[in-house]
Amino acid sequence: MAERYPSFIYAALGVHPWNLAILTEVDIQKTMERMAMHMDNKALIAIGEMGLDHKYEAAWEKQSEAFNAMLRLAEKLDLPVIIHSRGTTAEIVDILTSYRLPGVLLYWFSNPASLLPKAVENGYYISEGVSTIYSKGIHKVVSKIPLISLLTETDGPVRFLDSPFDGKMTASAFLLAVVKAIAEIKKMNISDVAEQVTKNFEGFFRAKLN
Repeated sequence: MAERYPSFIYAALGVHPWNLAILTEVDIQKTMERMAMHMDNKALIAIGEMGLDHKYEAAWEKQSEAFNAMLRLAEKLDLPVIIHSRGTTAEIVDILTSYRLPGVLLYWFSNPASLLPKAVENGYYISEGVSTIYSKGIHKVVSKIPLISLLTETDGPVRFLDSPFDGKMTASAFLLAVVKAIAEIKKMNISDVAEQVTKNFEGFFRAKLN
């Protein structure tokens, strides 16, 4: 789809921690080879979602190996990375100091809030999704992040049971509600927030939106 609709759809490829328990080393290697292959046609603009997660402790060694392998690939291809860091943000921030990456996005960041200043100082971006609308914890995170460091997302396909979604499958159309929630939290005009988030996307991913 990214190849078919350039400048409208962009792709990121990665191996999520929760899949590593069922993937073989050959599977992971083939995935990384596919990433490198798509680099040539500019359809691929980032490596991820990838990262570390203590919830999948049984595959921790494989998580670590795959994460570092994908970081090396991102460094080689000069691509930004999209990081899953649930319960592992401090460890990941330490690991990232060993790599020269053009950009780091901490995906659906929720805690610890104490690491936000360091993340912003390091030039990392933070993305938040539909939980911005109903989660007090995410409200606090959004309030502390400069808008120039913020991106939006939907984290699909998943169902969000909280109002106003009430079990609907998340979709890109939900982004408008996310932007509206950010504008309310930051007491800003919706169009100004949308414009800045678009600029953030284009700058971080080095991609132009139509």
